[in-house]
Amino acid sequence: MKKIVLCIAVALIAFSAFISLSCKSEKLDIGLAMPETHVARWVTDGEKLKEYAEAKGYSAEVAYGDAKQEVQNRQIQDFITKGVSVIVVASIDTGINTVLSDAAEEGITIISYDRLLMDTSNIDYYLTFNLKKVGFLQASAIVNALDLDNVSEPQYITLFAGSPTDNNAYFFYDGAMEVLNPYIDAGKLKVVGPYPRTSDDRSTFQRIATEGWKAELAKQRMENLLTNDAKDVVLDAVLAPNDPVGRAIIEACMNDAKYDTIDKLPVVTGQDGELATVQYITEGKQNMTVFKDSRDLAKATIDLVDAVMQDKMPSIANSVKTTMSTGKKDVETYLLDPVLVTKDNVKKVIVDSAYYTKDQLQTIGY
Repeated sequence: MKKIVLCIAVALIAFSAFISLSCKSEKLDIGLAMPETHVARWVTDGEKLKEYAEAKGYSAEVAYGDAKQEVQNRQIQDFITKGVSVIVVASIDTGINTVLSDAAEEGITIISYDRLLMDTSNIDYYLTFNLKKVGFLQASAIVNALDLDNVSEPQYITLFAGSPTDNNAYFFYDGAMEVLNPYIDAGKLKVVGPYPRTSDDRSTFQRIATEGWKAELAKQRMENLLTNDAKDVVLDAVLAPNDPVGRAIIEACMNDAKYDTIDKLPVVTGQDGELATVQYITEGKQNMTVFKDSRDLAKATIDLVDAVMQDKMPSIANSVKTTMSTGKKDVETYLLDPVLVTKDNVKKVIVDSAYYTKDQLQTIGY
């Protein structure tokens, strides 16, 4: 009987040790919290972050928040429970701040990815592209396409902005308006619809903003503009903040008799280099996109994570080091350079760099 009891005790100890080892092996190193999937770039970003993290030997898990902060908060709580050392997060809104406090209390390093986490001190690093330059490139493309330096008659433009819950949207808009305002002042551009001179005019900015970056909302607003403010004019350009919004604007225009062929479409901007927009550019429907190569941002982020995990000073190649304020903390920030893409260089920048697979590229004739 004693032998049986002894055997059972040994078995229980062995089983407990096995469970303990299993739990340790399941510990997660890095949590990757992306905001949504309806903007294609976030899927690419999440995949690349995970790929690069695992290539360096770290365990990583990516979660998408369905554009709902309460969903992302639950996902981050799950990362905390799994014992992560680092959380990389592209947030949805400031409703994230409570769960960031929980992460900070556990000693977890928080890296704000592409979107700056606002009104919090619980953030350690921020990586993004040069945000104002994105807007600068969009506006410069409009200036060049309309030859604004040489026109004698005013050109008509309408303005769209990104989500008011995304701090980046203000930088994009202000970068664009630094270029466009002088042409508006000179009478070479005439704004149709609401015109916030800068994003500081919050009430007017709200009228041109696209809540949640939702393309369907942009399409509805464009349709309303075409039947109201823009009813008696032909629009020459539309400042669109990203690719899904740009395509939605183009779709709305093509349902209007004034713009029902490609050559009649206004100059429309974008950003992110989405496949569908690359196709629009090659077809002549969309003028440009600002390419922010998510491979570069993901690699830079994981390089930073690696430095944190090894307790080393970060050194991020091909970036500008600066600081940005969350309103409660000045955060160490690394800025990467975005690239203007038009029909003239789309093959070189996006296709030749193998950003898309050959199967994907068949849809655009390459």
